[in-house]
Amino acid sequence: MERVMGLDLGGKRIGVAVSDPMGWTAQGIEMVQRTDDSRWIERLHQLIEEYEIRSIVVGLPRNMDGTIGERGRACQDLARELEGRFGLPVHLWDERLSTAAVERTLIEADMSRKKRKKVVDQLAASWILQGYLDARSKARERSD
Repeated sequence: MERVMGLDLGGKRIGVAVSDPMGWTAQGIEMVQRTDDSRWIERLHQLIEEYEIRSIVVGLPRNMDGTIGERGRACQDLARELEGRFGLPVHLWDERLSTAAVERTLIEADMSRKKRKKVVDQLAASWILQGYLDARSKARERSD
């Protein structure tokens, strides 16, 4: 199997999650600050090397009617850039309501706003990646 990296792209921060080597579960590992220079790309490259990543899943924000707005198009552009830069396949995955679901879970766990801010991006990345891994697993079961 292969390790997959999940990304929740934001304007200021990027949540990062990785799968286990079997590709069954996702775990949030880090929040990378998105800077104006290339430091955030370099950090993603370090994580790709460290975890021996073979593909990337980028959360695709869609409007509630399924259309893709400005933020979605920016994610599509960045996904193409990452694919070219790292030479890895990049898959887009519908991220509708992922951040809201994570926020709700953290609020139910009585986590303070300050603490939620530190983990919400990487948990959203984990949520996105787990959705992709589950769908991929079900597709493989149907083809067997």
